[in-house]
Amino acid sequence: MIIHIKIAGYLMLVLACIHVVFPKYFNWNKELKHLSLINNQMMRTHTFFIALTVGLMGLLCISSALELTTTSLGKKITLGLGMFWMIRLLFQVFVYSTKLWKGKTFETYVHILFVLLWIYFSGVFLLSYYFNKF
Repeated sequence: MIIHIKIAGYLMLVLACIHVVFPKYFNWNKELKHLSLINNQMMRTHTFFIALTVGLMGLLCISSALELTTTSLGKKITLGLGMFWMIRLLFQVFVYSTKLWKGKTFETYVHILFVLLWIYFSGVFLLSYYFNKF
């Protein structure tokens, strides 16, 4: 499981970096202009902190994979990470509207990619928790 935790960590670092392009890709200068100042700034701030959190999760996985699989605290952290990514998977499938991707080739591929990524992340951490119990 250590190798999969490290792979997940590197994937999380990539995911965190992708957030940098969100403002330009989603045309936030135009789209968010219509929001109140607080909502505009919350959107930008929360996106930054999501990227930071995912990046720090990635660094934790890369630097501490052994500890995550062999210590009591590590096991609790893997359970928490597994639950986090499982909930993210549920949101991907049940909260985001299918109107965002159905009938759109690129968006459908991205949707499927993220479903698979969230399954991988949640699977790695939950399996690590359940199969490496002491």
